Amino acid sequence: MSVIHLETGRDLLGGALQVLYLAQGLQERGVNSVVMVPKGSEVAEAARKRWLRVEEFTYRGRADALSLARLAWRFSRSDVQLVHVHWGPGADSLGAMAATAARAPVILTRRAADAETEWMVGAKYGVFHRVVAISGAVRDLLVEHGVPAEKIALVRDAVDASDWQESVDAAERNSEFELEPGVPAGAMVAQFLSRKGHWVLIDALAILKRRGVAPTVVFFGGGPREETVRTLAEVAGVEDRIRFAGFRDDLHRWLGSFDFCVLPALSEGLGVAALQAGAAGVPVIGARAGGLPEVIEHGRTGVLCPPGDAGALATAIAGIVEDREGARAMGERARQRVGNLFPVGAMVTGNLDVYREVVRGRG
Repeated sequence: MSVIHLETGRDLLGGALQVLYLAQGLQERGVNSVVMVPKGSEVAEAARKRWLRVEEFTYRGRADALSLARLAWRFSRSDVQLVHVHWGPGADSLGAMAATAARAPVILTRRAADAETEWMVGAKYGVFHRVVAISGAVRDLLVEHGVPAEKIALVRDAVDASDWQESVDAAERNSEFELEPGVPAGAMVAQFLSRKGHWVLIDALAILKRRGVAPTVVFFGGGPREETVRTLAEVAGVEDRIRFAGFRDDLHRWLGSFDFCVLPALSEGLGVAALQAGAAGVPVIGARAGGLPEVIEHGRTGVLCPPGDAGALATAIAGIVEDREGARAMGERARQRVGNLFPVGAMVTGNLDVYREVVRGRG
């Protein structure tokens, strides 16, 4: 079998990492995989480091007619048995149109748990032979919006736990991020987007500061609202409690050294950062939003709070930092849960089963 994976995102974020996990796992099972990405993307570089076959194309956005023509030509070649459209700006619409023009069987991985308009659901999902949902929350949302349940396959995201087993000690972490020795430190791993809820955490840190509890949180990531978040931190008077670390390709070295991970998202497909933190043995304080409750077992591997509730988030953080022994036990249970329920092999098998079903259906 041969598969083309279309990923239009340029940064090596959680979704793009899943594409690489999948393509590599398929290669190991004898399935030829080609990763198609925009020229000059971080995803292309990372894919080559994994010895994956990469094809780059010029991409100027969802309205790029030239890219559409190029993709349609590529999908029409005899070495393509299936097109798997992943995520990124315009990937779903562009991939659907190109595959339809090439008469190639095509599936889509749906990553977001955001609502879509009714006309968009009918126009877009009708083209795909199957839709892969990365969480039960995404699957339920698709059904709610009119996608037939029999068309949806639930294949949860995964993490290679072996990448997250070793980390630096607290002293090295403190030196790297200019943290105060002895002060509890947390991490938030997320793009600076409104739905990620940075403002909720800033409000929670302000509440904690007034209570005399002052953990520091390192923000990992980048994005269009970073300057807004910096301004909010200054206005709330907690800029001294936050460090901005940007994107780190060595995150696996540092994440396990933190006392907790915070994910106050208002909407989340599943939460790759929650999987990574769990694999690193770090308890996660997250919002009860989207697929996060499928990763975080409340009270055992972390704590779940109502989305947007800064007071509840502050209380949860205080509980974690004040009970270090309990937090370590939570982290160990998180490591076991992620290792048992979200292995890469299961994700690869789930997608491969979908491929075989679609190809058999095409005769």
